[in-house]
Amino acid sequence: MAGQSSRTSPTVAVLMGGISAEREVSLSSGKACASALRDQGYKVVEVDAGPSLVQCLQSIDPYAVLNCLHGRWGEDGCVQGILEWVGIPYSHSGVLSSALAMDKQRSKNIYRSVKLPVVDSIIVPAIAAREKHLMKPPYVVKPNNEGSSVGVYVVHENSSGPPQLGLDMPELVMVEAYVEGRELTTTVMGNRPLGVTDIITDGWYDYDAKYKPGGSRHVIPADIPNNIFYLCQEYALRAHNALGCRGVSRTDFRWDESKGVAGLVLLETNTQPGMTPTSLAPEQAIAAGVTFEELCTWMVEDASCHR
Repeated sequence: MAGQSSRTSPTVAVLMGGISAEREVSLSSGKACASALRDQGYKVVEVDAGPSLVQCLQSIDPYAVLNCLHGRWGEDGCVQGILEWVGIPYSHSGVLSSALAMDKQRSKNIYRSVKLPVVDSIIVPAIAAREKHLMKPPYVVKPNNEGSSVGVYVVHENSSGPPQLGLDMPELVMVEAYVEGRELTTTVMGNRPLGVTDIITDGWYDYDAKYKPGGSRHVIPADIPNNIFYLCQEYALRAHNALGCRGVSRTDFRWDESKGVAGLVLLETNTQPGMTPTSLAPEQAIAAGVTFEELCTWMVEDASCHR
């Protein structure tokens, strides 16, 4: 990052919390990163993002912002636009790539344009998804622009009717064909895919499976055929580049092993994956020889504007 690298004990503002459905996860990510950066000699100010964010950052005048926000407002281009406006270098992806990746349907269109495999999906009013099956079961209904499996409903093959979507669902939702098989994920750091993790759960990899103790088990490196392993890495890097991502991203897959290569499909790319030491992206970094402290430092030193 150009500018203030000669500064002694540079100040880093770690953005966390915010107002999305993933607030608690973001707080965990932010506190873990803040601790790691302090251990590396940075002066760290933890910032719970709110309405006075601009004034707060201007008073801190940080060397860089490490963005640990997750979900809407923090991961969808909104806060990135604020940081561009005030001219503070920041981590992860820029305005356009953040917005594209957060919009699942638009990111699928980008994937298709570079010949990456995805499953069929449609965007429909939530009220219509409550009234009848809009796709032959099994299928999934979820918000088009949330992360961490927030608001995901699985409609099984033997389901008697459409899902009873919660009232907190957005006006428009995605209805997507359900893919049987294993949950795989690959982190990209810069232009380097770090590995593949196989996520083992008793059921759907929902919010509780991701964040509650014992909700899932991570196998890294994934015990899968070499060609699938390398395809996950190739596809994740291609998705990262096609969306214009910067810094760290993580792309999630489903793999129906009964279909071989044809059974591997992309679900989505996360431009700001979870950042606790036991989160998927840091786990992959550690397995690739990059400590959590080194990963946090790399993200700060990679920070810039015009991303």
